[in-house]
Amino acid sequence: MLEQNGANKQIVHMDLDTFFVSVERLLNSSLEGKPVLIGGTSSRGVVASCSYETRRYGVHSGMPMKMARQLCPEASVVRGNSMNYTKYSKMVTDIVTESVPVLEKTSIDEFYADLSGMDRFFGTYQFALELQKRVKNETGLPISFGLSANKTVSKVATGEGKPYGHRLVEHGTEKPFLAPLSVKKIPMVGAVTYKTLSQLGIAKIKTLQEMPMDMMERVFGKNGIDIWNKANGIDNRPVKPYHERKSISTERTFERDTIDVHKLKNLITAMTENLAFQLRRGNKLTACVAVKIRYSDFSTHSLQRHIPYTSADHLLLSVVHELFEKLYHRRMLVRLVGVRFSHLVGGGYQINLFEDSEEMMNLYQAMDHIRNRYGDTAVRRASGMEARTIGRMINPFSGAPPELLANRKG
Repeated sequence: MLEQNGANKQIVHMDLDTFFVSVERLLNSSLEGKPVLIGGTSSRGVVASCSYETRRYGVHSGMPMKMARQLCPEASVVRGNSMNYTKYSKMVTDIVTESVPVLEKTSIDEFYADLSGMDRFFGTYQFALELQKRVKNETGLPISFGLSANKTVSKVATGEGKPYGHRLVEHGTEKPFLAPLSVKKIPMVGAVTYKTLSQLGIAKIKTLQEMPMDMMERVFGKNGIDIWNKANGIDNRPVKPYHERKSISTERTFERDTIDVHKLKNLITAMTENLAFQLRRGNKLTACVAVKIRYSDFSTHSLQRHIPYTSADHLLLSVVHELFEKLYHRRMLVRLVGVRFSHLVGGGYQINLFEDSEEMMNLYQAMDHIRNRYGDTAVRRASGMEARTIGRMINPFSGAPPELLANRKG
């Protein structure tokens, strides 16, 4: 059992194994034990998830579907259903929520829980084992977990325990546990960072542990310190209580009421682009779009539409503009317009789970990279350039209020 003291937490990380594939196998038992690809079924589609049977052929998530099918031609290709994944994610979330004192849900299939102090009643490792079995028995979904003193080590331990396994890292053994592993295993080490580390001759975490922290800082800046700490099993981040965001929105109240339709369309274009970027930055997808108009007589009208889960500008813009056209029929002066996305779900697939092409995903990733570096409005469509201001934006996925907000004059 992990030793409990004021400085030592007991954090469990839980991750559903090949979640989309596992759900599809529950719904279609003929897929059990066979190679499975989930994603866009066209030759230009992208792999959203794949079974362990396909990975021995070099297949991985995010790979073009055409390439995946060439590597593993015997794989069954399933387009997938977002509603089914949302349903099963909620089932697991409900089970874990009622079982643990503090839960943080980081995606549709991944959780952290703080079990500190629970060993006064029963062993935390045994508790995690029983929770793992309960999830499997009640939902049919395999889930793996890692248990240690912090988030980083627990997440790495989960990966080492998969599939449908578990790994306990005792307090004080974090560094030797991490040492023989590849630096790829460190959370936040992506392809670019890994390439730089490889060029420096750093392949194993043990090498990072032995490097001076200031050298890492010189190479990677502030991120170098974070990587060095994680490599040494140091991570003081708390488990943040889980509160699912239901919607994000933004509104704009005009200083002078307007009937300029061109101006209104430019503004809702800019609003939609910005909200879509906020979704992707927060790894969220929306399934419901709404547009609101308030006229000069203060009468307020809105329309909404349910759509397949997405966070792609081009899909959301077409719906927003169609709703606006249906809504704006009184030809009166407009006092306020607003756009809202609701029915949000989490997930690491930033554009569309099953339909977007590799080219479209690359385009959005490039645009978002520029926005992250130079500001939210650094890249905009020409049709939204004339919108001088959008509204005061609050990131809804970092503890801010759930509405992106709100009534800025100007």
